[in-house]
Amino acid sequence: MSIDDWRSQIKRGTLEFCILLMISQKPRYGYEIINELEGWSILAAKESTVYPLLRRLMKDEFLTSFWKETTEGLPPRKYYSITETGRQYLAAMSEEWDNLVAAIAGIKGETEYGQDIGKLS
Repeated sequence: MSIDDWRSQIKRGTLEFCILLMISQKPRYGYEIINELEGWSILAAKESTVYPLLRRLMKDEFLTSFWKETTEGLPPRKYYSITETGRQYLAAMSEEWDNLVAAIAGIKGETEYGQDIGKLS
């Protein structure tokens, strides 16, 4: 496996988490999400990745959507907002993410293993 393949796998595994984090801060429209993700090259994603993911998150009832008129005279934009179920899912994802980061840091010798991060003695 090349580093590019590995990077792609990391991206697939974290993109959903990052999108939920972004939408939990404020409702966002699809193109806005894509543009923000481009700020971090490892997270940059195309429309063909982001929109199907947004549809799946809506189907799973983690997101809802609404249309909002623009002031620039452009067509209305579809905004996505997080549901209570989505917030619960995001909280669980955040906990798992923190556990993973702490475990990796421990393996790298950057921190001592803390309690409750899944290390078996």
